[in-house]
Amino acid sequence: MKIRPLGDRVLVEPIEEKEQTVGGIIIPDSAKEKPMQGKVIAVGKKLDKDGKEIKFDVKAGDTVLLPKYGGTEVKLDGKKLQLVREEDLLGVIEK
Repeated sequence: MKIRPLGDRVLVEPIEEKEQTVGGIIIPDSAKEKPMQGKVIAVGKKLDKDGKEIKFDVKAGDTVLLPKYGGTEVKLDGKKLQLVREEDLLGVIEK
């Protein structure tokens, strides 16, 4: 199944943190924080006041920094995804 975000929204798949720290300590699920990074799956269609399409700063495949709180969590094909407004993204991680 596919989903296309509406408006200036971006569909992101959060990247889960490793369950074990460098020192070998295993972190239980209840103590884990929400992922702060994610991979862009799809982008919506952003329009200006005149109805002309504006290019997004991110594209499918980019790795982005997510806000700790915000966005809408959705489940699609067993995956947890997050719908976030482009303006709420904190940055793009460049390799």
